[in-house]
Amino acid sequence: MKAQNQRLPSYALFAALLSAAGLPIYIHAPKFYVDEYGVSLAALGAVLFGLRLLDVIQDPVLGRLSETLRNHRGLAVGLACSVMAMGMFGLFAVTPIGTPLIWFGAMLTLVFSSFSFLTICFYAQGVAKADQLPGSGHLALARWRETGALLGVCVASVAPVVFGQWIDAPFTGFAIGFIVLALAAILAMRGEWQNTGLAASTGFGTILRDQVARRLLLIALVNAAPVAVSSTLFLFYVEIVLEAPGFEGPLLLLFFLSAAIAAPFWGLLAERFGGRRVLLAAMGLGIVAFGGALFLGPGDVWLFAIVCFASGAVLGADLTLLPAMFATRMAKIAPSAAEGFGLWSFVSKFTLALAAVALLPLLEGAGLQTGPDQSPQEAINLLVWFYAGLPCLLKLCAIALLARMREIDAI
Repeated sequence: MKAQNQRLPSYALFAALLSAAGLPIYIHAPKFYVDEYGVSLAALGAVLFGLRLLDVIQDPVLGRLSETLRNHRGLAVGLACSVMAMGMFGLFAVTPIGTPLIWFGAMLTLVFSSFSFLTICFYAQGVAKADQLPGSGHLALARWRETGALLGVCVASVAPVVFGQWIDAPFTGFAIGFIVLALAAILAMRGEWQNTGLAASTGFGTILRDQVARRLLLIALVNAAPVAVSSTLFLFYVEIVLEAPGFEGPLLLLFFLSAAIAAPFWGLLAERFGGRRVLLAAMGLGIVAFGGALFLGPGDVWLFAIVCFASGAVLGADLTLLPAMFATRMAKIAPSAAEGFGLWSFVSKFTLALAAVALLPLLEGAGLQTGPDQSPQEAINLLVWFYAGLPCLLKLCAIALLARMREIDAI
């Protein structure tokens, strides 16, 4: 058992790689292409939305592909990591060949697709790994995995700024650093992608026919919606409501670092008091913590920092406990898990696409514009309610669904 536990840091490192690949899509890449190549932000947003819809559609298919390649998963993962690293390098370190917007979409397609496939393989393999661990194996693995993912987000969020102090092309440095991280993660996980311990595929039908699995997927969908809404509107809230442009990076870092620090403690509490009970308490605290953003205004950066710290700490529970519950259920009904996590990835990403397509047009129709003193007060009020009020209401819905699921108390 000791040797098995020593491999858990490898899962943390691989999770850090995946999370570092996700962050540039929403923070670094659009601004980089606006600043470097003068691409329209609206056009970039349209491409991002289209690619996100593609991602939503392809995730179940990639889950099936992961299962088909189960006997060659190590090779498939290595190739997918290489494609993702090449896409990241092309995105940030290569001058676009042809139209920058088309190049942007092509490189992000490589990153998106590889990222999705790797995430499905990674979580599916984690089911087999957790079954080999003593005690609450899924919670133990989740602590390492989600903490590594959150630390990867923290490093990726500040890396271009740090590289900017040393070199003239910080995003090239970021891309090279990502390649190094990819190589390290591949080496760390070597030998972990074995078929040993993986059960035969049972298909999507087994998962969708299981009432507990369906309800967990529904909770995942509703519970991911608050994060999707707040993530979509975060930059607008900081710039327009708080009137604090330039603080976005530090506030994001504080949020994710707080989540990374808190995640292991939520896992320990769940092992002692039960996952459902602890997650319900964390969700309630999340409403209290994030609800404070409803009452902030221009100049309240430090108060919002407290909101980021508190709500980030609570997010650590969502990211750790709910996937662990789903993985535990998959181990019982569909141990191959690849298709299961294809569906899990589908519902998680669907909320991001839905938030963007539903909220941004409404705010634009209300007259919201970037820049100081350019938006009517009605539009700013709507932004505040969308950013802070709507997530709290959605979180209440998730609490209601989870409170009724007493059958997962044993998970």
